[in-house]
Amino acid sequence: MTEDRLPVCVAALYRFSSFDDCAGLRGGLEAVCATQGIKGTLLLAPEGVNGTIAGTAEGIEAVLAHIRALPGCAELSVKLSWAETMPFYRMKVRLKREIVTMGQPDIDPLKDAGCYVAAADWNALIADPDTLVIDTRNAYEVKIGTFAGAVNPGTASFREFPGWFRANREALLAGRTAPKIAMFCTGGIRCEKSTAFLKAEGLEAVYHLDGGILKYLETVPEPESLWRGECFVFDQRVAVSHGLTPGTHALCHACRMPVTPEEQASPLYVAGVSCPACHGRRDADQRAGYAERQRQVTLAAARGAGHLGVVPPAKTSAGD
Repeated sequence: MTEDRLPVCVAALYRFSSFDDCAGLRGGLEAVCATQGIKGTLLLAPEGVNGTIAGTAEGIEAVLAHIRALPGCAELSVKLSWAETMPFYRMKVRLKREIVTMGQPDIDPLKDAGCYVAAADWNALIADPDTLVIDTRNAYEVKIGTFAGAVNPGTASFREFPGWFRANREALLAGRTAPKIAMFCTGGIRCEKSTAFLKAEGLEAVYHLDGGILKYLETVPEPESLWRGECFVFDQRVAVSHGLTPGTHALCHACRMPVTPEEQASPLYVAGVSCPACHGRRDADQRAGYAERQRQVTLAAARGAGHLGVVPPAKTSAGD
């Protein structure tokens, strides 16, 4: 199906801003999402807004207009893609301490972020042998796709990134008298916050991919791309490829990790029940429970309804 025939618009969005009254903003957001039939998750925190939502193109535009009218959000970062079916089952607006959790309270991406690099200019930057390229996403995301030559921190959560960098700083920067560091993530929010962190650590030549991997895959022609694999996304599509077309990965609803096409062919993969990564960590009773849940999901799908027992990956953000 071509993009203009896919009925569901998916918007990954974020903006670092200063919100004094997140609770006061919540009701308005919930109301406009309900009126427009939008589903997904939005996070509000004193540092801004972040989330992924889906619905009709008109409904999404109405919600984006509402968010852009919030303090400091006129330049909201938005990545749009399209899906054949609704990738979420409900709408949540949550109040958080951070819109993406790093656990570094003195970091201010609004004031101290590194240099934005447009997708069209990214290849030249990361192809420079003097540039250290760091993937700021989690290990399970990196596993299914990343930029050629990028360093994988192997982190399980973004909160681990500062500790990983501090522990490995000397080795990472060895032999670099004037290091240039380029960082990237799904939609731009984690790498933007990471550049603010590195600047607080005393590094100046710090860059991040404007719009994240999603903008890169949307705008850079595949023959020119330095991206390898697919990009994990935080909804039921699981992954997207060049042109933001749906990827080939499934989601294991037992461990909530992406499952490659090869793993899907394994006898240890049972849709909704287990995958090769978690089969040995689940007992028979757990797998029986997952099987019953999957049966209910199948019945709900036959009725044309969603089933809340199928959950998206643990984090929802600008693709992060």
